[in-house]
Amino acid sequence: MFGRSTLSVGEAAPDFSLLSQQGEVVRLSDFRGKKTVVLFFYPKDDTPGCTAESCSFRDRHGAFVEAGAEVLGVSADPVESHQRFVDKHRLPMTLLSDPGGETAARYGVKPLFGLLPGRVTFVIDRDGIVRHAFSSQLRATRHVDEALSVVRQLEASLRG
Repeated sequence: MFGRSTLSVGEAAPDFSLLSQQGEVVRLSDFRGKKTVVLFFYPKDDTPGCTAESCSFRDRHGAFVEAGAEVLGVSADPVESHQRFVDKHRLPMTLLSDPGGETAARYGVKPLFGLLPGRVTFVIDRDGIVRHAFSSQLRATRHVDEALSVVRQLEASLRG
């Protein structure tokens, strides 16, 4: 199930169809041609590192929106857990439920020590191509800075 390596820059991002915290179906293809997507895979709702990472995305959310990006978080937690996590920490982004870990596997997000689900952030351009991938279990908040920098570069190149 977790045999694939993490997607590389320049590869097409696999489409997915996952439920949001509100029970709505969200597909990567919904954003094609419209927005850059920041897709961050994280281990578990309401754990210290995941809360720090999610709150960092929350605190910089306006900058991502201003730069034309959609931020999507993905974990294996159920929809109900995501909704509690969003409510508790006032998270403005969409969280997606990947209960069997199939989407994480398709993106090559590997568990740490074979136990903890991985923490990887992808920046996917408007054409559905991976433009950045950052993997770090311990530097959770760095995911936000890395992603925002790439999003801004992509949007600047669109403006010429």
